[in-house]
Amino acid sequence: MGWEQHRWRLYGLALARAGRRAFGLVLHGIAVLDILRRRAPERVVIAPQDLRTADPTAATDIYAGYFSLAGQTVDSRGRSPFEAEPPSDAWAEALASFGWLRHLGAADSALARANARALVDDFLSARLDRRGVAARPAVVARRLLAFLSQSPLVLDGADHAFYRRFMRGLARGVRQLSGGVAGELQGEKKLIALIALAMAGLCLDNLGRLQRHASRKLGEELALQILPDGGHVSRNPRVLVTLLTELLPLRQVYAARGVSPPPQMLGAIDRMMPMLRLFRHSEGSLALFNGMGSTQVDLIATLLAYDDTRSRAIRHAPHSGYERLEADDLVLIADVGRPPPPSHAGEAHAGCLSFELSAGRSRLVVNCGAPRHGSLFPLFAARSTAAHSTVTVGDVSSCLFAGAESGASLPARLDRWLGRWLGSPVLGGVENVEVHRDVATGGIETLGAAHDGYRTRFGLAHRRRWRLDGVNGVLSGEDTLITAGSIPEGLSATARFHLHPLVRTSRSHDGHAVLMLLPDGQGWSFDSESGTLSIEESVFLSSVDGARRGEQIVVTFDPAEVPRLRWRFARLET
Repeated sequence: MGWEQHRWRLYGLALARAGRRAFGLVLHGIAVLDILRRRAPERVVIAPQDLRTADPTAATDIYAGYFSLAGQTVDSRGRSPFEAEPPSDAWAEALASFGWLRHLGAADSALARANARALVDDFLSARLDRRGVAARPAVVARRLLAFLSQSPLVLDGADHAFYRRFMRGLARGVRQLSGGVAGELQGEKKLIALIALAMAGLCLDNLGRLQRHASRKLGEELALQILPDGGHVSRNPRVLVTLLTELLPLRQVYAARGVSPPPQMLGAIDRMMPMLRLFRHSEGSLALFNGMGSTQVDLIATLLAYDDTRSRAIRHAPHSGYERLEADDLVLIADVGRPPPPSHAGEAHAGCLSFELSAGRSRLVVNCGAPRHGSLFPLFAARSTAAHSTVTVGDVSSCLFAGAESGASLPARLDRWLGRWLGSPVLGGVENVEVHRDVATGGIETLGAAHDGYRTRFGLAHRRRWRLDGVNGVLSGEDTLITAGSIPEGLSATARFHLHPLVRTSRSHDGHAVLMLLPDGQGWSFDSESGTLSIEESVFLSSVDGARRGEQIVVTFDPAEVPRLRWRFARLET
Protein backbone atom coordinates (compact mmCIF):
# COMPACT_ATOMS: atom_id res chain seq x y z
CA MET A 1 0.00 0.00 0.00
CA GLY A 2 1.56 3.31 -1.12
CA TRP A 3 1.47 6.69 0.53
CA GLU A 4 -1.72 7.81 -1.26
CA GLN A 5 -3.65 4.93 0.30
CA HIS A 6 -2.37 5.83 3.76
CA ARG A 7 -3.23 9.53 3.51
CA TRP A 8 -6.80 9.10 4.76
CA ARG A 9 -5.56 7.06 7.68
CA LEU A 10 -3.25 9.94 8.59
CA TYR A 11 -6.10 12.45 8.38
CA GLY A 12 -8.26 10.25 10.59
CA LEU A 13 -5.55 10.09 13.24
CA ALA A 14 -5.11 13.87 13.12
CA LEU A 15 -8.85 14.49 13.53
CA ALA A 16 -8.98 12.04 16.43
CA ARG A 17 -6.14 13.83 18.20
CA ALA A 18 -7.69 17.24 17.63
CA GLY A 19 -10.97 15.91 19.06
CA ARG A 20 -9.21 14.53 22.13
CA ARG A 21 -7.45 17.85 22.69
CA ALA A 22 -10.73 19.80 22.49
CA PHE A 23 -12.42 17.28 24.76
CA GLY A 24 -9.52 17.56 27.19
CA LEU A 25 -9.89 21.34 27.38
CA VAL A 26 -13.56 20.96 28.27
CA LEU A 27 -12.80 18.32 30.88
CA HIS A 28 -10.01 20.45 32.29
CA GLY A 29 -12.47 23.30 32.86
CA ILE A 30 -14.90 20.94 34.55
CA ALA A 31 -12.10 19.49 36.69
CA VAL A 32 -10.99 22.97 37.78
CA LEU A 33 -14.52 23.90 38.86
CA ASP A 34 -14.95 20.57 40.65
CA ILE A 35 -11.65 20.73 42.55
CA LEU A 36 -12.19 24.36 43.48
CA ARG A 37 -15.28 23.27 45.37
CA ARG A 38 -13.21 20.88 47.46
CA ARG A 39 -10.85 21.60 50.29
CA ALA A 40 -7.33 22.16 48.92
CA PRO A 41 -4.45 20.01 50.22
CA GLU A 42 -2.58 21.62 53.09
CA ARG A 43 0.34 19.29 53.74
CA VAL A 44 2.43 16.47 52.34
CA VAL A 45 1.63 13.32 54.31
CA ILE A 46 4.28 11.04 52.82
CA ALA A 47 7.08 11.42 50.26
CA PRO A 48 7.57 8.61 47.73
CA GLN A 49 10.98 7.17 46.92
CA ASP A 50 12.77 8.11 43.70
CA LEU A 51 14.49 5.02 42.29
CA ARG A 52 16.54 6.90 39.69
CA THR A 53 20.25 7.18 40.24
CA ALA A 54 21.28 10.54 41.67
CA ASP A 55 24.69 12.14 41.23
CA PRO A 56 25.74 14.46 44.08
CA THR A 57 28.50 15.96 41.91
CA ALA A 58 25.79 17.28 39.58
CA ALA A 59 24.56 19.44 42.48
CA THR A 60 27.81 21.42 42.22
CA ASP A 61 27.18 22.08 38.53
CA ILE A 62 23.61 23.19 39.24
CA TYR A 63 24.79 25.55 41.97
CA ALA A 64 27.29 26.99 39.47
CA GLY A 65 24.48 27.52 36.96
CA TYR A 66 25.21 24.63 34.59
CA PHE A 67 22.15 22.58 33.70
CA SER A 68 22.96 19.42 31.71
CA LEU A 69 19.62 18.07 30.50
CA ALA A 70 18.48 16.05 27.49
CA GLY A 71 22.03 15.79 26.16
CA GLN A 72 22.72 19.55 26.19
CA THR A 73 24.24 21.94 28.74
CA VAL A 74 23.19 25.54 29.39
CA ASP A 75 25.11 28.07 31.48
CA SER A 76 22.57 30.34 33.18
CA ARG A 77 25.36 32.89 33.85
CA GLY A 78 24.15 33.84 37.30
CA ARG A 79 20.51 34.21 36.28
CA SER A 80 17.58 31.90 36.84
CA PRO A 81 17.75 28.95 34.45
CA PHE A 82 14.10 29.62 33.61
CA GLU A 83 15.18 32.89 31.97
CA ALA A 84 17.74 31.17 29.72
CA GLU A 85 17.02 30.46 26.07
CA PRO A 86 16.42 26.68 25.85
CA PRO A 87 18.60 24.98 23.21
CA SER A 88 15.85 22.48 22.41
CA ASP A 89 12.30 21.60 23.27
CA ALA A 90 13.51 18.46 25.06
CA TRP A 91 15.84 20.54 27.26
CA ALA A 92 12.98 22.91 28.17
CA GLU A 93 10.75 19.96 29.08
CA ALA A 94 13.46 18.39 31.24
CA LEU A 95 14.05 21.69 33.07
CA ALA A 96 10.35 22.22 33.78
CA SER A 97 9.93 18.58 34.88
CA PHE A 98 12.35 19.07 37.82
CA GLY A 99 13.72 15.53 37.69
CA TRP A 100 17.15 17.06 38.34
CA LEU A 101 16.11 17.92 41.91
CA ARG A 102 17.20 14.42 42.95
CA HIS A 103 20.85 15.36 42.37
CA LEU A 104 20.50 18.19 44.89
CA GLY A 105 18.89 15.75 47.30
CA ALA A 106 21.83 13.36 46.91
CA ALA A 107 24.23 16.15 47.91
CA ASP A 108 22.48 16.24 51.32
CA SER A 109 23.80 19.64 52.36
CA ALA A 110 22.25 22.85 53.62
CA LEU A 111 23.51 24.61 50.50
CA ALA A 112 21.86 22.07 48.19
CA ARG A 113 18.56 22.34 50.08
CA ALA A 114 18.61 26.13 49.91
CA ASN A 115 19.49 26.01 46.20
CA ALA A 116 16.63 23.58 45.48
CA ARG A 117 14.16 25.71 47.39
CA ALA A 118 15.29 28.90 45.61
CA LEU A 119 14.94 27.32 42.15
CA VAL A 120 11.47 25.95 42.91
CA ASP A 121 10.46 29.34 44.31
CA ASP A 122 11.69 31.11 41.17
CA PHE A 123 9.56 28.80 39.07
CA LEU A 124 6.40 29.09 41.16
CA SER A 125 6.66 32.83 41.86
CA ALA A 126 6.92 33.57 38.13
CA ARG A 127 3.86 31.35 37.53
CA LEU A 128 5.75 29.47 34.85
CA ASP A 129 3.74 26.31 35.54
CA ARG A 130 0.69 27.91 33.92
CA ARG A 131 1.99 28.45 30.38
CA GLY A 132 4.22 27.17 27.64
CA VAL A 133 6.20 23.96 27.84
CA ALA A 134 5.75 23.74 31.61
CA ALA A 135 1.97 23.51 31.24
CA ARG A 136 2.03 20.46 28.96
CA PRO A 137 0.25 17.60 30.75
CA ALA A 138 3.18 15.19 30.37
CA VAL A 139 5.56 17.76 31.88
CA VAL A 140 3.10 18.57 34.67
CA ALA A 141 2.93 14.87 35.57
CA ARG A 142 6.72 14.58 35.76
CA ARG A 143 6.97 17.75 37.85
CA LEU A 144 4.24 16.60 40.24
CA LEU A 145 6.08 13.33 40.86
CA ALA A 146 9.39 15.17 41.33
CA PHE A 147 7.91 17.69 43.76
CA LEU A 148 6.33 14.93 45.82
CA SER A 149 9.45 12.74 45.98
CA GLN A 150 11.76 15.68 46.71
CA SER A 151 9.38 17.49 49.09
CA PRO A 152 11.59 16.73 52.15
CA LEU A 153 14.50 18.41 50.36
CA VAL A 154 12.51 21.46 49.25
CA LEU A 155 10.49 22.00 52.44
CA ASP A 156 13.30 21.49 54.97
CA GLY A 157 13.80 24.88 56.58
CA ALA A 158 11.14 26.58 54.44
CA ASP A 159 9.10 29.48 55.81
CA HIS A 160 5.31 29.46 55.93
CA ALA A 161 4.91 31.62 52.81
CA PHE A 162 6.98 29.26 50.65
CA TYR A 163 5.20 26.22 52.11
CA ARG A 164 1.86 27.70 51.00
CA ARG A 165 3.18 28.51 47.52
CA PHE A 166 4.52 24.98 47.19
CA MET A 167 1.20 23.41 48.24
CA ARG A 168 -0.70 25.67 45.85
CA GLY A 169 1.67 24.57 43.09
CA LEU A 170 0.93 20.92 43.84
CA ALA A 171 -2.82 21.58 43.86
CA ARG A 172 -2.54 23.41 40.54
CA GLY A 173 -0.68 20.46 39.04
CA VAL A 174 -3.50 18.15 40.12
CA ARG A 175 -6.03 20.44 38.46
CA GLN A 176 -4.01 20.61 35.24
CA LEU A 177 -3.71 16.83 35.02
CA SER A 178 -7.31 16.02 35.87
CA GLY A 179 -8.55 17.05 32.42
CA GLY A 180 -5.50 15.87 30.48
CA VAL A 181 -5.82 12.19 31.39
CA ALA A 182 -9.30 12.04 29.86
CA GLY A 183 -8.40 14.17 26.84
CA GLU A 184 -5.28 14.40 24.69
CA LEU A 185 -2.91 12.11 26.59
CA GLN A 186 -2.39 8.60 25.28
CA GLY A 187 -0.09 5.66 25.85
CA GLU A 188 2.85 6.00 28.21
CA LYS A 189 2.14 9.68 28.92
CA LYS A 190 -1.40 8.88 30.05
CA LEU A 191 -0.15 6.18 32.41
CA ILE A 192 2.46 8.51 33.92
CA ALA A 193 -0.22 11.18 34.43
CA LEU A 194 -2.52 8.68 36.17
CA ILE A 195 0.37 7.50 38.35
CA ALA A 196 1.05 11.13 39.29
CA LEU A 197 -2.60 11.71 40.22
CA ALA A 198 -2.79 8.51 42.24
CA MET A 199 0.47 9.44 43.98
CA ALA A 200 -0.85 12.93 44.76
CA GLY A 201 -4.06 11.47 46.17
CA LEU A 202 -1.99 9.29 48.52
CA CYS A 203 0.74 11.78 49.46
CA LEU A 204 -1.40 14.90 50.01
CA ASP A 205 -4.17 15.35 52.54
CA ASN A 206 -7.80 16.10 51.63
CA LEU A 207 -7.57 14.25 48.27
CA GLY A 208 -9.16 10.92 49.13
CA ARG A 209 -11.74 11.22 46.36
CA LEU A 210 -9.01 11.94 43.81
CA GLN A 211 -7.02 8.94 45.01
CA ARG A 212 -9.95 6.56 44.54
CA HIS A 213 -10.81 7.92 41.08
CA ALA A 214 -7.19 7.95 39.86
CA SER A 215 -6.54 4.45 41.21
CA ARG A 216 -9.54 3.07 39.35
CA LYS A 217 -8.56 4.79 36.10
CA LEU A 218 -4.95 3.68 36.49
CA GLY A 219 -6.01 0.06 36.86
CA GLU A 220 -8.20 0.28 33.78
CA GLU A 221 -5.45 1.87 31.68
CA LEU A 222 -2.82 -0.65 32.78
CA ALA A 223 -5.17 -3.45 31.74
CA LEU A 224 -5.35 -1.87 28.27
CA GLN A 225 -1.67 -1.04 27.78
CA ILE A 226 0.22 -3.88 29.49
CA LEU A 227 -0.11 -6.99 27.34
CA PRO A 228 -0.69 -10.50 28.75
CA ASP A 229 3.01 -11.38 28.36
CA GLY A 230 4.10 -8.23 30.22
CA GLY A 231 5.15 -6.07 27.29
CA HIS A 232 3.83 -2.58 26.64
CA VAL A 233 1.56 -2.03 23.68
CA SER A 234 4.21 0.28 22.13
CA ARG A 235 6.68 -2.66 22.04
CA ASN A 236 9.35 -0.31 23.42
CA PRO A 237 11.57 -1.79 26.18
CA ARG A 238 12.27 1.72 27.50
CA VAL A 239 8.60 2.17 28.41
CA LEU A 240 8.78 -0.84 30.72
CA VAL A 241 11.71 0.76 32.54
CA THR A 242 9.91 4.11 32.81
CA LEU A 243 6.68 2.60 34.12
CA LEU A 244 8.33 0.30 36.64
CA THR A 245 10.40 3.22 37.94
CA GLU A 246 7.15 4.97 38.90
CA LEU A 247 4.91 1.99 39.70
CA LEU A 248 7.22 0.42 42.28
CA PRO A 249 7.35 3.54 44.52
CA LEU A 250 3.57 3.90 44.07
CA ARG A 251 3.10 0.34 45.31
CA GLN A 252 5.19 1.21 48.38
CA VAL A 253 3.09 4.30 49.11
CA TYR A 254 -0.15 2.29 48.85
CA ALA A 255 1.26 -0.11 51.45
CA ALA A 256 2.51 2.68 53.71
CA ARG A 257 -0.88 4.41 53.68
CA GLY A 258 -2.77 1.14 54.23
CA VAL A 259 -4.71 1.57 50.97
CA SER A 260 -5.37 -1.33 48.62
CA PRO A 261 -3.83 -0.73 45.19
CA PRO A 262 -5.76 -1.56 42.03
CA PRO A 263 -5.33 -5.29 41.38
CA GLN A 264 -4.48 -4.59 37.73
CA MET A 265 -1.41 -2.67 38.91
CA LEU A 266 -0.04 -5.57 40.95
CA GLY A 267 -0.66 -7.96 38.07
CA ALA A 268 1.00 -5.62 35.59
CA ILE A 269 4.14 -5.31 37.73
CA ASP A 270 4.37 -9.09 38.11
CA ARG A 271 4.13 -9.54 34.33
CA MET A 272 6.50 -6.72 33.43
CA MET A 273 9.43 -8.02 35.49
CA PRO A 274 10.08 -11.23 33.48
CA MET A 275 9.46 -9.29 30.27
CA LEU A 276 12.14 -6.81 31.27
CA ARG A 277 14.50 -9.75 31.78
CA LEU A 278 13.70 -10.99 28.24
CA PHE A 279 15.35 -7.86 26.81
CA ARG A 280 18.37 -8.02 29.11
CA HIS A 281 21.75 -9.18 27.85
CA SER A 282 24.14 -10.92 30.23
CA GLU A 283 26.16 -7.73 30.84
CA GLY A 284 23.03 -5.85 31.91
CA SER A 285 22.09 -3.78 28.84
CA LEU A 286 18.69 -4.00 27.18
CA ALA A 287 18.25 -4.97 23.54
CA LEU A 288 17.75 -2.05 21.14
CA PHE A 289 14.30 -2.39 19.66
CA ASN A 290 11.52 0.11 18.87
CA GLY A 291 12.83 3.23 20.57
CA MET A 292 15.17 1.80 23.20
CA GLY A 293 18.26 3.94 23.73
CA SER A 294 21.10 3.73 26.21
CA THR A 295 20.57 1.51 29.25
CA GLN A 296 20.97 2.75 32.80
CA VAL A 297 22.39 -0.54 34.04
CA ASP A 298 22.25 0.49 37.70
CA LEU A 299 18.57 1.46 37.40
CA ILE A 300 17.72 -1.90 35.78
CA ALA A 301 19.46 -3.70 38.64
CA THR A 302 17.50 -1.61 41.16
CA LEU A 303 14.18 -2.40 39.47
CA LEU A 304 14.88 -6.13 39.31
CA ALA A 305 15.80 -6.12 43.01
CA TYR A 306 12.13 -5.32 43.66
CA ASP A 307 11.03 -8.47 41.83
CA ASP A 308 9.35 -10.31 44.71
CA THR A 309 9.11 -13.59 42.77
CA ARG A 310 12.73 -13.46 41.48
CA SER A 311 11.30 -14.44 38.10
CA ARG A 312 13.34 -15.72 35.17
CA ALA A 313 13.35 -14.14 31.75
CA ILE A 314 10.48 -15.34 29.62
CA ARG A 315 11.61 -16.67 26.24
CA HIS A 316 8.39 -16.51 24.25
CA ALA A 317 6.39 -13.25 24.17
CA PRO A 318 3.77 -13.74 21.44
CA HIS A 319 1.66 -10.70 22.35
CA SER A 320 4.63 -8.32 22.36
CA GLY A 321 6.30 -9.98 19.37
CA TYR A 322 9.70 -10.95 20.81
CA GLU A 323 11.62 -14.19 21.21
CA ARG A 324 14.67 -15.02 23.33
CA LEU A 325 17.02 -17.91 22.59
CA GLU A 326 19.57 -19.10 25.16
CA ALA A 327 22.19 -21.76 24.55
CA ASP A 328 25.10 -22.07 26.96
CA ASP A 329 26.49 -18.51 27.26
CA LEU A 330 24.89 -17.29 24.01
CA VAL A 331 21.79 -15.09 24.08
CA LEU A 332 19.81 -14.08 20.99
CA ILE A 333 16.87 -11.66 21.19
CA ALA A 334 14.69 -11.24 18.09
CA ASP A 335 11.93 -8.87 17.00
CA VAL A 336 9.19 -11.00 15.43
CA GLY A 337 6.20 -8.71 15.88
CA ARG A 338 3.98 -6.36 13.92
CA PRO A 339 4.25 -2.60 14.44
CA PRO A 340 2.12 -1.33 17.33
CA PRO A 341 -1.16 0.53 16.69
CA PRO A 342 -0.56 4.03 15.23
CA SER A 343 -1.59 5.71 18.48
CA HIS A 344 1.31 3.93 20.22
CA ALA A 345 3.79 3.83 17.31
CA GLY A 346 5.47 7.22 17.61
CA GLU A 347 8.82 5.60 18.47
CA ALA A 348 8.37 2.27 16.67
CA HIS A 349 11.12 1.11 14.30
CA ALA A 350 11.02 -0.85 11.04
CA GLY A 351 13.10 -3.67 12.48
CA CYS A 352 10.98 -6.77 12.01
CA LEU A 353 13.13 -9.94 12.02
CA SER A 354 16.14 -8.06 13.37
CA PHE A 355 18.09 -9.58 16.25
CA GLU A 356 20.84 -8.99 18.79
CA LEU A 357 23.42 -11.53 19.88
CA SER A 358 25.67 -11.60 22.94
CA ALA A 359 28.32 -14.11 23.97
CA GLY A 360 28.98 -14.21 27.68
CA ARG A 361 29.28 -10.62 28.87
CA SER A 362 30.17 -9.26 25.41
CA ARG A 363 27.64 -7.99 22.91
CA LEU A 364 28.32 -8.97 19.32
CA VAL A 365 25.40 -8.19 16.99
CA VAL A 366 23.25 -5.15 17.82
CA ASN A 367 20.79 -2.72 16.30
CA CYS A 368 21.74 0.97 16.05
CA GLY A 369 19.18 1.98 18.70
CA ALA A 370 17.45 5.31 19.27
CA PRO A 371 19.40 8.59 19.42
CA ARG A 372 19.28 10.40 22.71
CA HIS A 373 17.73 13.84 23.10
CA GLY A 374 19.76 16.56 21.44
CA SER A 375 21.41 14.19 18.93
CA LEU A 376 21.90 15.50 15.39
CA PHE A 377 21.42 12.00 13.96
CA PRO A 378 18.24 11.90 11.82
CA LEU A 379 15.46 10.15 13.71
CA PHE A 380 13.93 8.53 10.63
CA ALA A 381 17.32 7.04 9.72
CA ALA A 382 17.55 5.48 13.18
CA ARG A 383 14.07 4.00 12.74
CA SER A 384 14.74 2.65 9.25
CA THR A 385 15.19 -1.03 8.45
CA ALA A 386 18.80 -0.36 7.43
CA ALA A 387 19.62 0.61 11.03
CA HIS A 388 18.74 -2.91 12.16
CA SER A 389 20.36 -6.31 11.83
CA THR A 390 17.98 -7.70 9.27
CA VAL A 391 17.38 -7.74 5.49
CA THR A 392 16.54 -4.58 3.55
CA VAL A 393 14.96 -4.91 0.09
CA GLY A 394 15.36 -2.20 -2.53
CA ASP A 395 17.03 0.11 0.00
CA VAL A 396 13.64 0.97 1.55
CA SER A 397 12.19 0.24 4.97
CA SER A 398 9.67 -2.48 5.65
CA CYS A 399 7.39 0.09 7.34
CA LEU A 400 6.01 3.49 6.32
CA PHE A 401 6.46 6.42 8.73
CA ALA A 402 4.08 9.36 8.85
CA GLY A 403 6.00 12.61 8.38
CA ALA A 404 8.85 11.00 6.42
CA GLU A 405 7.37 11.52 2.95
CA SER A 406 9.15 13.86 0.56
CA GLY A 407 7.81 16.32 -1.99
CA ALA A 408 7.20 20.06 -2.28
CA SER A 409 3.51 19.98 -3.22
CA LEU A 410 0.94 21.35 -0.79
CA PRO A 411 -0.57 17.92 0.01
CA ALA A 412 2.92 16.50 0.65
CA ARG A 413 3.83 19.37 2.95
CA LEU A 414 0.51 19.02 4.79
CA ASP A 415 1.04 15.28 5.18
CA ARG A 416 4.55 15.87 6.47
CA TRP A 417 3.37 18.46 9.03
CA LEU A 418 0.46 16.30 10.21
CA GLY A 419 2.68 13.23 10.48
CA ARG A 420 5.20 15.00 12.67
CA TRP A 421 2.45 16.65 14.73
CA LEU A 422 1.19 13.14 15.44
CA GLY A 423 4.68 12.00 16.46
CA SER A 424 5.54 10.26 13.16
CA PRO A 425 3.82 6.93 13.86
CA VAL A 426 4.10 3.83 11.68
CA LEU A 427 1.20 3.87 9.22
CA GLY A 428 1.74 0.69 7.27
CA GLY A 429 4.11 -1.93 5.93
CA VAL A 430 4.32 -5.13 7.96
CA GLU A 431 0.80 -6.49 8.40
CA ASN A 432 1.35 -10.18 9.12
CA VAL A 433 4.13 -12.00 10.95
CA GLU A 434 4.35 -15.77 11.28
CA VAL A 435 6.50 -17.29 14.01
CA HIS A 436 7.56 -20.89 14.56
CA ARG A 437 9.79 -22.06 17.40
CA ASP A 438 11.13 -25.59 17.76
CA VAL A 439 11.63 -27.36 21.04
CA ALA A 440 15.21 -26.97 22.26
CA THR A 441 17.25 -30.17 22.04
CA GLY A 442 20.88 -30.88 22.88
CA GLY A 443 21.77 -27.27 23.62
CA ILE A 444 20.37 -26.10 20.27
CA GLU A 445 17.58 -23.50 19.95
CA THR A 446 15.77 -22.92 16.64
CA LEU A 447 13.45 -20.07 15.63
CA GLY A 448 11.78 -19.13 12.35
CA ALA A 449 9.67 -16.11 11.37
CA ALA A 450 8.38 -14.33 8.28
CA HIS A 451 6.86 -10.91 7.52
CA ASP A 452 5.09 -9.34 4.54
CA GLY A 453 6.43 -5.78 4.79
CA TYR A 454 7.70 -5.85 1.18
CA ARG A 455 4.74 -7.63 -0.38
CA THR A 456 2.86 -4.54 -1.63
CA ARG A 457 5.91 -2.77 -3.10
CA PHE A 458 7.90 -5.71 -4.45
CA GLY A 459 5.65 -8.76 -4.12
CA LEU A 460 8.06 -10.31 -1.62
CA ALA A 461 7.89 -11.78 1.86
CA HIS A 462 10.97 -12.13 4.06
CA ARG A 463 11.53 -15.33 6.01
CA ARG A 464 14.41 -15.72 8.47
CA ARG A 465 15.54 -18.77 10.41
CA TRP A 466 18.00 -18.85 13.32
CA ARG A 467 19.75 -21.92 14.77
CA LEU A 468 21.69 -21.24 17.99
CA ASP A 469 24.16 -23.95 19.02
CA GLY A 470 25.63 -23.20 22.44
CA VAL A 471 27.79 -26.31 22.61
CA ASN A 472 29.78 -25.47 19.47
CA GLY A 473 29.33 -21.70 19.71
CA VAL A 474 27.59 -21.25 16.36
CA LEU A 475 24.67 -19.14 15.16
CA SER A 476 23.47 -20.29 11.75
CA GLY A 477 20.99 -18.18 9.82
CA GLU A 478 18.99 -18.35 6.64
CA ASP A 479 17.17 -15.50 4.88
CA THR A 480 14.66 -16.30 2.17
CA LEU A 481 12.75 -13.85 -0.05
CA ILE A 482 9.52 -15.48 -1.16
CA THR A 483 7.40 -14.40 -4.12
CA ALA A 484 4.31 -15.75 -5.83
CA GLY A 485 5.41 -14.28 -9.16
CA SER A 486 8.60 -12.92 -10.66
CA ILE A 487 11.07 -10.70 -8.81
CA PRO A 488 11.39 -7.18 -10.30
CA GLU A 489 14.43 -6.84 -12.54
CA GLY A 490 17.40 -5.12 -10.96
CA LEU A 491 16.07 -5.42 -7.42
CA SER A 492 18.78 -5.92 -4.79
CA ALA A 493 18.63 -7.00 -1.17
CA THR A 494 21.04 -6.40 1.69
CA ALA A 495 21.53 -8.39 4.88
CA ARG A 496 23.08 -6.18 7.57
CA PHE A 497 24.66 -7.26 10.84
CA HIS A 498 25.55 -4.22 12.94
CA LEU A 499 28.34 -4.89 15.41
CA HIS A 500 28.82 -3.45 18.87
CA PRO A 501 31.40 -0.62 18.73
CA LEU A 502 33.81 -2.54 21.00
CA VAL A 503 34.04 -5.37 18.44
CA ARG A 504 37.15 -5.19 16.22
CA THR A 505 36.99 -6.63 12.72
CA SER A 506 39.30 -7.74 9.91
CA ARG A 507 38.95 -9.74 6.71
CA SER A 508 40.25 -13.30 6.49
CA HIS A 509 43.24 -13.97 4.24
CA ASP A 510 41.04 -15.34 1.45
CA GLY A 511 38.52 -12.48 1.86
CA HIS A 512 35.60 -14.89 2.22
CA ALA A 513 35.02 -14.31 5.95
CA VAL A 514 35.07 -11.57 8.57
CA LEU A 515 37.07 -12.11 11.76
CA MET A 516 35.94 -10.41 14.97
CA LEU A 517 37.63 -9.83 18.31
CA LEU A 518 35.36 -9.17 21.30
CA PRO A 519 36.38 -7.07 24.34
CA ASP A 520 36.85 -10.14 26.55
CA GLY A 521 39.21 -11.77 24.06
CA GLN A 522 36.73 -14.06 22.30
CA GLY A 523 37.34 -14.58 18.60
CA TRP A 524 34.46 -15.01 16.16
CA SER A 525 34.08 -15.37 12.41
CA PHE A 526 31.30 -14.65 9.95
CA ASP A 527 30.78 -16.12 6.51
CA SER A 528 27.98 -16.50 3.99
CA GLU A 529 27.48 -19.05 1.21
CA SER A 530 26.64 -16.44 -1.42
CA GLY A 531 26.31 -12.72 -2.01
CA THR A 532 28.94 -10.00 -1.84
CA LEU A 533 30.50 -9.67 1.61
CA SER A 534 31.86 -6.34 2.89
CA ILE A 535 32.58 -4.40 6.09
CA GLU A 536 31.04 -0.93 6.20
CA GLU A 537 30.75 1.89 8.69
CA SER A 538 27.86 1.91 11.15
CA VAL A 539 26.81 4.06 14.08
CA PHE A 540 25.86 2.94 17.57
CA LEU A 541 23.37 5.51 18.86
CA SER A 542 22.74 4.07 22.30
CA SER A 543 26.02 4.61 24.09
CA VAL A 544 25.76 6.46 27.39
CA ASP A 545 28.05 9.19 26.04
CA GLY A 546 26.22 9.59 22.72
CA ALA A 547 26.64 8.18 19.24
CA ARG A 548 29.75 6.09 18.56
CA ARG A 549 31.30 4.90 15.35
CA GLY A 550 30.87 1.20 14.67
CA GLU A 551 31.03 -1.30 11.86
CA GLN A 552 28.56 -3.57 10.14
CA ILE A 553 28.87 -6.74 8.13
CA VAL A 554 26.97 -6.32 4.87
CA VAL A 555 25.97 -9.06 2.45
CA THR A 556 24.45 -7.77 -0.80
CA PHE A 557 22.64 -10.24 -3.04
CA ASP A 558 20.24 -10.45 -5.97
CA PRO A 559 17.04 -12.16 -4.79
CA ALA A 560 16.38 -13.42 -8.32
CA GLU A 561 19.68 -15.32 -8.31
CA VAL A 562 19.98 -16.00 -4.56
CA PRO A 563 16.49 -16.66 -3.20
CA ARG A 564 18.00 -18.20 -0.04
CA LEU A 565 20.97 -16.61 1.75
CA ARG A 566 22.76 -18.77 4.32
CA TRP A 567 25.16 -17.19 6.81
CA ARG A 568 26.96 -18.17 10.01
CA PHE A 569 28.61 -16.68 13.10
CA ALA A 570 31.08 -19.10 14.71
CA ARG A 571 33.22 -18.84 17.82
CA LEU A 572 36.89 -19.52 17.18
CA GLU A 573 39.06 -21.70 19.38
CA THR A 574 41.35 -19.75 21.69
